[in-house]
Amino acid sequence: MKASTDRVNPVPTVDIIIQYNDGIVLIKRKYPPEGWALPGGFVEYGETLEDSAVREAREETGLDVTLIRQFHSYSDPGRDARLHTVSTVFIAAASGEAKAGDDVAEVAVFNRDNLPGEIAFDHRNILDDYFSGRY
Repeated sequence: MKASTDRVNPVPTVDIIIQYNDGIVLIKRKYPPEGWALPGGFVEYGETLEDSAVREAREETGLDVTLIRQFHSYSDPGRDARLHTVSTVFIAAASGEAKAGDDVAEVAVFNRDNLPGEIAFDHRNILDDYFSGRY
């Protein structure tokens, strides 16, 4: 089978559920789509998913993370209105002081009972899966 040069494929991303100070870290996005989100982003060429997760966590939250395990992958074509992404989500523990970094307006710690109302992408579904122990 000959590969097509004009084929468009989903873009790989990572998201990180960072366990920190008796809660999980969310970032408030500076740019659209607006809202609170899990730290994460696009995997760079030549980078492993794990390295990408550690890098994105550090860039967006200032935290040094230790990955605990891969949680689940999310691939709904509508999960990001900008383009079709496939995200691999990791659970991580963190050390250091949380502070807003790249493309981040604010960093805060939440738990199941006080999640913000406006959560970007499909991250509310991811958090529901995490808190319910679905995966």
